[in-house]
Amino acid sequence: MRSESQRRPVVGIIGNSYLMNDEYPVHAGGHMNSEAVAAVAGALPLIIPSDPRFVCVQELLALCDGFLLTGGRPNVHPSEYGEDETPAHGDFDRCRDAITLPLIRACVERGQPFLGICRGFQEVNVAMGGTLHPEIRDLPGRMNHRMPPDGSLSEKFALRHPVRFAAGGVFARLLGAEEVMTNTLHGQGIARPGARIVIDGLAPDGTPEAIYVKDAPGFTLSVQWHPEWNASGDPVSRPLFTAFGQACRDWVAGQRPVARAASARAAGSA
Repeated sequence: MRSESQRRPVVGIIGNSYLMNDEYPVHAGGHMNSEAVAAVAGALPLIIPSDPRFVCVQELLALCDGFLLTGGRPNVHPSEYGEDETPAHGDFDRCRDAITLPLIRACVERGQPFLGICRGFQEVNVAMGGTLHPEIRDLPGRMNHRMPPDGSLSEKFALRHPVRFAAGGVFARLLGAEEVMTNTLHGQGIARPGARIVIDGLAPDGTPEAIYVKDAPGFTLSVQWHPEWNASGDPVSRPLFTAFGQACRDWVAGQRPVARAASARAAGSA
């Protein structure tokens, strides 16, 4: 039997609410998220029903060793960052907001690892006091970052633009390059970065694409693109999930980092 330090870490995958067959409500998570967590991060994937009627943050912190903050069609409600709702803000999932935003803040405080993806990336910014643009493509000089409306999954998740990282920064060191190619499937994006949010990577049009929380004791890397697609084979995705998995194993082993920069921690996991 495996000891506590030898068991696979449990990664809570934040689920999204859907209507199956347009009538049956479900909480779901994409297969590619579970595959990336299991095959690349080396962890046990556990889909979380992100609804405060069923789970609470303290239970999740005790049950899971790390969290994957997934993408999703609904957006963070603008009231969470002090703005009024407009049609441009799209659909919402207030139940997910109620779980993920306090969960992120608790993880930052405790040093418990998380990896943010797309909506999850935006949640990290909002949780730390930042704001979002409702529609990136409407801003002067910005490209359309949304998913192509037609085509196969491989065409929708195809690499579409470069992301340039800060020279010598956490992402550049982890990925071994200052510029990489990524997919892009989002409509919203960071307007004002939250307190302690470090923007470490940008798209060519200036859209923030890679962030971490300054001086957080744990793993807080988050990206605007979708690294779960082809996570095993993509040279950008694999190091992200590998480093995240190592941070989760450190948590299982009882290693509790205290007040050191996220960049130093991530570099140590690379």
